[in-house]
Amino acid sequence: MPDEYAWVVALVFVLAVALGALAAALVLWRRGRTEGPGLADGDAHATQDGEARGLLLAVVINPSKEGAADVRDGVERVCAEAALPSPLFYETTVDDPGTGQARRALAAGADVVVAAGGDGTVRAVAEALAGTGRPMGLIPVGTGNLLARNLDLPLTSVADAVAVVLGGQDRAIDVGRARVTEFAADPELPDGGGDPHQAHIFLVIAGLGFDAAMVADTDDHLKAKVGWVAYFLAGARHLHGRRMRATIRLDDGEAVEARLRSVMVGNCGRLPGGITLLPDAVIDDGELDVAAIDTRGGLAGWAQLFGEVVAQGLGVRNDLPGKIGRIDHTRARRAVIRVDGGEQAQVDGDPLGSAVELETWVEPGALVVRTGLVA
Repeated sequence: MPDEYAWVVALVFVLAVALGALAAALVLWRRGRTEGPGLADGDAHATQDGEARGLLLAVVINPSKEGAADVRDGVERVCAEAALPSPLFYETTVDDPGTGQARRALAAGADVVVAAGGDGTVRAVAEALAGTGRPMGLIPVGTGNLLARNLDLPLTSVADAVAVVLGGQDRAIDVGRARVTEFAADPELPDGGGDPHQAHIFLVIAGLGFDAAMVADTDDHLKAKVGWVAYFLAGARHLHGRRMRATIRLDDGEAVEARLRSVMVGNCGRLPGGITLLPDAVIDDGELDVAAIDTRGGLAGWAQLFGEVVAQGLGVRNDLPGKIGRIDHTRARRAVIRVDGGEQAQVDGDPLGSAVELETWVEPGALVVRTGLVA
């Protein structure tokens, strides 16, 4: 090698070593000096003595769910293997399904609050985290696991779910709110059985009509045995029910009247069993998707409706007139549905009671969720 080029080679070598050292230092800094792989950005925090600590997980767990003990063992094992602080655990109760526990976890300094349970536990934890900027992780241990399905998160492996919590990315998603502004009169319950001022969070779908009646009638013991199929068995009892007369107002538009089976307002639209009810719904677009569902003609109408839902999940739309089973879609930031006499209402599979008027709206980007990859 000519002497005049030797200094160039030496300079390149020195720069490569320096850049390598700098990259290694950045990696150690971002991991908080732990040996745990895949921690998300910003998850190393300083302790009182100035040393960095790793990610602190808090798990809000529903102890009544099958596999809850496996979740606890799995989270503790993964955190120990990754040299992370011992995770915090908070059990839900009948009186508090997770909101109070999640708030205590935040107060304790948790970096990620993990909802380990079904859709009700996820809703309760999200209620506490919405608007805080602190991420929520998910370990599905329920029947529907609706939000996890729509975010393509692991549904069966605790280890895989914890890996996403530790090494995933944060994604800000919309949340929906639903408030029953007028309950149907119920002489046996004060105020019709609910608080007209309470706004309920929903992450997937709120509904009024057939879908909510199906949810309200589902047997919990049967659901524990056969899973989401129990919802369909309950729905069979309502196939011959009456159509409801609904008045729907979207945003600042004029009210529209229609006879329907159900009105569903969704933040995302994927359901168990491979069903996509709202194919155009995007979980972070700042809008809700509204589906007006109707059938006529008895079982033939329901059969056509089922075909419509299956086809739209495959990207096929049938807009021909005269259908006896149909589902019509639109979008809005706010929707108010009013029905004669009252109909059952639900949010993410939790019944709200019999509503005469249901108001729904979106809060864009209000919840940060730890996911695998950002779409």
